[in-house]
Amino acid sequence: MDVINPVMWSVHVGFAVLWVGSVLFVTLAVLPPALRGDIGTAALGSVVGRLRWITRIGALAFVLSGGHMAGTLYTFEALTGTPRGHLVLTMLGLWFVGTGLVEVAGSKLADGLDADKLREPARDAKPFLYGASAVSVGLILTAGLLASPGLV
Repeated sequence: MDVINPVMWSVHVGFAVLWVGSVLFVTLAVLPPALRGDIGTAALGSVVGRLRWITRIGALAFVLSGGHMAGTLYTFEALTGTPRGHLVLTMLGLWFVGTGLVEVAGSKLADGLDADKLREPARDAKPFLYGASAVSVGLILTAGLLASPGLV
């Protein structure tokens, strides 16, 4: 049991960094050229496809690693009755919302790209990617609070 906990923490944090970085990269570096029509549909489709796969594989990694950590570190009462537990539940809620926003944005982009359009699907996906980016920043802030000894 001494080995599994650090492995789970590493998997959890590693996928969190990958997912948050991917969402922010697509929103801040890929979406603007797509809105201007300065990126090819094939390139955008490839980036969006990878973001969706990172999101889906990350979901599995988060459920396994986060479920293990919650199950070994918290009781139901600790999750629902302590500030640290509330932060864990906040992270869970933010992650569900963020995943949903990425999936909606990815669908809007993929559908438009399949119709050989670029700017319109980028515009349609923009609020969802902005929302996912805001959620991902919220996740990082919440994780920082959890990692800070003595704050909660």
